[in-house]
Amino acid sequence: MRKIAILMLVALLGLGAWMFFREDGLLEQVTEARVEQALLDNSVPPEMASCMAPRLVDRLSIGQLRKLERMAPQDGETAIPLSMGEAMARLRRVDDREAVETLVRAGGTCGFDLMIKRL
Repeated sequence: MRKIAILMLVALLGLGAWMFFREDGLLEQVTEARVEQALLDNSVPPEMASCMAPRLVDRLSIGQLRKLERMAPQDGETAIPLSMGEAMARLRRVDDREAVETLVRAGGTCGFDLMIKRL
């Protein structure tokens, strides 16, 4: 009887892990929602944020997504960079070329897609 209970527990844990980590699983949904909210919090328009979030979650690790948080305004900075120099300084804070390239690609692709939809 004890062996059956242990076997059932292992099976339930395995099923839970699969549901959590599978593609479109709970972990990805939570991460995508958090990335979308972070974009919204940093003045990205809602349509753009909902387009960019899944792309960023699919292409970047959790560590890279955390590095992108460094772009958020620091004390004395405006919500949106007012100059190219300030924007570049924020990008340099990320210190992850792949993450920045992915962010730029996602923004460009989503911006282009939204523009085409409005035509």
